[in-house]
Parts: sequence; C-alpha cells; structure tokens
Amino acid sequence: MSRVGKQPIVLPDDVKVNILPDKIEFEGPKGKLSSVLFSGIKARLEENQLILARSSDSKEQRSLHGLSRSLAYNSAEGVSKGFSKQLEIVGVGYRAKLDKGRLELNLGYSKPIVYKIPEDVEVVLEKPTLITIKGIDKQRVGQISEEIRSFRKPDPYKLKGIRYVGERLIKKERKAVVAGV
Repeated sequence: MSRVGKQPIVLPDDVKVNILPDKIEFEGPKGKLSSVLFSGIKARLEENQLILARSSDSKEQRSLHGLSRSLAYNSAEGVSKGFSKQLEIVGVGYRAKLDKGRLELNLGYSKPIVYKIPEDVEVVLEKPTLITIKGIDKQRVGQISEEIRSFRKPDPYKLKGIRYVGERLIKKERKAVVAGV
C-alpha cells in the first residue's frame, strides 16, 4: 500500500468537497480549486475525511495513488490557508519595484526586467529586496517564484542574485591560476 496515498486527508470545517468521476472540487474561504482523479483512483468522503483508494496494485496505480492524494491535499490546504514563498534579492543596487500588476527588477543588467504578474497570484513587496508571492495553488506559487528567481540566480562566487528566504548556498573559492607557465 502507498504510504502517502493511504493517509486520509482531514478537511478543515470551512472547506466543501464535491467528488466527480474525473476530479475533486474544493471550495473554501480563499477560493475554488479542483484536483484531478486519475483512472483507477476512487475518492470517498467519510465524516470530515477524504479517503482515496486504488483499484489495483500495479506500479502505475501505486504511484498515481500517492500523486492524487498529494494534489488533493494541496488543493484543500490552498482553499483554506493559501501558500506563500519569499524571495530575497542580494547585491549592491539590486532591488524590485511593484507598479500596477507589474514587477520591475533592477538586477545589474543594462535595463530593468519587467515581469507581468498573473491574475491568480498576489505579489507583495515588504522591502525593496524582499518579495512575497501568495496564492491558493501551490504549483502556481512555486512556478511564479521560480520564474522570478531565474532572472538572476545566485552566483556561486559572490552569492549575489535572487534566492529563496532560508536557502542555503555554498560559496565557491575563486578560480586558481597556474603560475610560471
């Protein structure tokens, strides 16, 4: 039995669930989300718990069982609490500015990078060097934060760039030059 898939999902009181043949719909105080149900995976609601079961013990069904449970859990958490990621900008003169649904990043290039913020996520600037991305869909929040981080990934020599808050970086030594050649 799948270790992840067999665990029941305890639903918060303010989350409503609608089970359809091919997906599970969640509705909560933050919004609506749906999670896909793969073929061979069945969902049932018992008291205040969502339980997912699979039809066979094939390798594919076992992996889809755990995946379906994880996606359903993330949807239930998203509509009740939401998700957030924080990015910090490190470097002299590196900063961000928020203006009418656009994020303007000065990252040491000749021109600032302008990133259009999607409708389904919220970007908050707590400081010019601290960006918080919030939303109900965990995958979207992670994708948007990785897109913003990709504009200037942390340099391994000086550790300048955009990084996640709490990300541990390993600083490399400078490149050695062979003398006397």
